[in-house]
Amino acid sequence: MYSPRRSFLRSLSRSALVLSLENLWVGIRPLFAALSQSPGAPQKTAPSPASPQLGVNFLNIAKESGLNAKTVFGGEHQNKYLLETTGCGVAFYDYDNDGWLDIFLVNGWRLEGFPKGQEPHSHLFKNNRDGTFSDVTVQAGLVHSGWGQGVCVGDYDNDGFDDLFIAYFGKNVLYHNNGNGTFTDVSEKAGITGNGKRWNSGCAFVDYDRDGKLDLFVANYIDMDLATAPVPESGPCLYKGVMVACGPPGLIGGKNILFHNNGDGTFSDISESAGVLAANGTYGLGVLTADFDNDGWPDIYVANDSTASALYQNRKNGKFTDIAMEAGCALSADGKPQAGMGVSAGDYDLDGNLDIVKTNFAGDTPSLYHNLGGGTFEDTTFAGGLGKHTQYLGWGCGFFDFDNDGWPDILICNGHVYPEVEQLTTEAGYPQRKLLYRNSRDGRFEEVSMNAGPGISTPSPSRGCAFGDFDNDGDIDVAINCVNDYPQLLRCDSSLKNSWIKIRTLGTKSNRSGIGARLRCVTRITGETKPHQQIDEVRSGGGYFSQNDLRVHFGIGSAEKVELLEIRWPSGQFDSLKDLKPNRLYYVTEGQGITRTEIFPMGKRS
Repeated sequence: MYSPRRSFLRSLSRSALVLSLENLWVGIRPLFAALSQSPGAPQKTAPSPASPQLGVNFLNIAKESGLNAKTVFGGEHQNKYLLETTGCGVAFYDYDNDGWLDIFLVNGWRLEGFPKGQEPHSHLFKNNRDGTFSDVTVQAGLVHSGWGQGVCVGDYDNDGFDDLFIAYFGKNVLYHNNGNGTFTDVSEKAGITGNGKRWNSGCAFVDYDRDGKLDLFVANYIDMDLATAPVPESGPCLYKGVMVACGPPGLIGGKNILFHNNGDGTFSDISESAGVLAANGTYGLGVLTADFDNDGWPDIYVANDSTASALYQNRKNGKFTDIAMEAGCALSADGKPQAGMGVSAGDYDLDGNLDIVKTNFAGDTPSLYHNLGGGTFEDTTFAGGLGKHTQYLGWGCGFFDFDNDGWPDILICNGHVYPEVEQLTTEAGYPQRKLLYRNSRDGRFEEVSMNAGPGISTPSPSRGCAFGDFDNDGDIDVAINCVNDYPQLLRCDSSLKNSWIKIRTLGTKSNRSGIGARLRCVTRITGETKPHQQIDEVRSGGGYFSQNDLRVHFGIGSAEKVELLEIRWPSGQFDSLKDLKPNRLYYVTEGQGITRTEIFPMGKRS
């Protein structure tokens, strides 16, 4: 988040100024604000009519679905420290292996604390398979309070049940999934808690050395001690004349952590020997793992706030080198540092290389980095159509194919960092609408936010967001964690007849979750002269502090089958499957092929 200190005026020269579109938004914002519904307002839960232009409509059904836990995070109208601004992540997480996505919502804290028995805590909501969820936090053994940040999922001990990691300001928490609906806090035994003084942020499980055991990467934001941290009056720390929380420039940046899985339930901090501490950037927030140079080894990208972002290239010998500067994905198109938040990967032009989208602070655009191959990128933000809005402040984001046409689209969730901006008439507000970009199939994106339903167009104080098909109807839904507000569950209602497949990877030589596996899906779509080839990877963490469904989803449009599905496992094993029927979930076991297929009775085809 950009500095509100005296350096702010100097920083304006390093960022794009808000364009005239902001003035337009200021004039019409009250109209959209009037459409905003309070948490207690009634909402329709029946399938909503899809936009005639898109064939898709997003509706927030969180209240009716039972997601009734408010996320508490810092002061609601005024913040004393930057700690109160970052918010929390959310996970789509099938913790009980029943094939239906559950939801884990990280929660936060307040400076003044809470009376005993009234402390906010994170929540696990079990999917009832009927569009509703039940809070099972207490019986699962997951009650924990603190300044929660990021969440990621992975089966670190390869017992067949994905485990849960939550990053905190203070001590991290690792929960072992016992496989019976309960969890055990193994944080101290595992050695991942830290010294209790670090501001841990984004996270991801990643098998960086491909030994079949999931390691853990944890970004760090700021080395902050509340006893000595500056307060708004000390600068004074100003944002457009309004006094706000200080930082991050002027504060000491945190250093990221890489934990190596020892295979006995413990982890070792190898950040220094692996080269992680030598990265150029600091102020780490969003974490993204992907094989960006197509060499079969996972790399790590970190969206840094107010400085150059980092791309840790895997050297295949247990070490990493930060190549973000030379790779072309560290700065803006004009070579300036940005205030990065969330980050996601997807092959938006189907050239076989994973591209990057990154969210940034208000007064700037998001970043779209096109992967040229070999781990080099070009900034295509403006050429790709993402340079039109500078009035929004982005957090959670992701590539996802909302219309199942076989081309990855983009969603960006927005909300200002300072609640004090409500005093200003020049800002887009503290709650902000989302940005939905439809892939135009020519290297560009078209913004379709106002045609995608109230789940997209209604402003909210968004932070982390996760993508997954919670109702197993074949389209991708979105869960969003908000600041000092109730979560959102955006159900995707589609009138389109496009098909899809999902793949759940089960490693044998590789880690059991199959994290790091590269999938290639080949189909023939009507109107396309060449085979339609998509790629994606099984990924832990990502976006902003959040965890997407571990099942890989491919929209396949009008294709009647998947001609070829190829999986390159982290172990080096290649599996090829042919002639897969659409609209099914396939469980693929490494070296064995399809071991289970599911057609969900609730799945609907319009």
